Amino acid sequence: MSGVLIAAMPGETTPARRLAALLDAPSVDIEVHRFPDRESSVRAGRAQATTILYCSLNDPNAKLIELALAASALRDLGARRLVLVAPYLCYMRQDAAFQPGEAVSQRVVGRFLAERFDRIVTIEPHLHRARTLAEVFPGAETTSLSAAPLLAEIIRRDGAEDRAIVVGPDAESRWWTEAVAAAIGAPFHILRKARRDDRQVSIETGEGAAPGGRTAYLIDDVASTGNTLATAAKLLFENGAKRVEAVVAHALSSDADVKRLRAAGIARLRSTDSVAHVTNAIEVAPLLAAALCVEAP
Repeated sequence: MSGVLIAAMPGETTPARRLAALLDAPSVDIEVHRFPDRESSVRAGRAQATTILYCSLNDPNAKLIELALAASALRDLGARRLVLVAPYLCYMRQDAAFQPGEAVSQRVVGRFLAERFDRIVTIEPHLHRARTLAEVFPGAETTSLSAAPLLAEIIRRDGAEDRAIVVGPDAESRWWTEAVAAAIGAPFHILRKARRDDRQVSIETGEGAAPGGRTAYLIDDVASTGNTLATAAKLLFENGAKRVEAVVAHALSSDADVKRLRAAGIARLRSTDSVAHVTNAIEVAPLLAAALCVEAP
């Protein structure tokens, strides 16, 4: 892509270069130095008229400041159009003040990013009351990509469509559960979940085909602690599932969480590489490249 440059924040070099190769665009790394007092010095070596800044926003608190500094540096170097590719978006859950005095972090972070970028591209943002990304990022162009084709492809590679059932752990997962099931020609089942706190959930049998005798593929957008998946797996085994696997768009779980999922009987947890994780099994670069191929200075 003539006139386009991919700039990678620290830790994002590998996925950013995959994207750059598909777009036939050069790539550079943003340099970050952290002083003893934890302030950051950020340096962008060069920019193009259109510069795509690649930064997945897991573990976001330090990243957001460094991202803002990088955006400023790229503007100073001549970038007229800045595109943020954040395969995982942070702070999307808190979209209302649930207790008096709570900050609405989705609104704060949305405005923070919209002021610095002309376009924001992400995959499966965790939206609730906001219906579109445009509501979250006022004034910026937004692109929200579905991970459903990627998750379906993971299952299709197993060659188990005729003996699989696709399971969503809660009502929020219905859309991509149905989409994945339709893509591979398998039945689906939606469980019912009630969350008590960050690490405590209860799950009940919901609606759809029974899992008895089948391999159940749990589908979710985010695996943060893994408690939802572990609780769902127990219920699926109780209802006759022969084998349980989990496929998620964004894996944020710790090594201890992954071990707990295996102990719960989940044979495999696989994820896209939207966030670097030990469970990464499929690359998001082709999905992102298809959305970005129209970028031009």
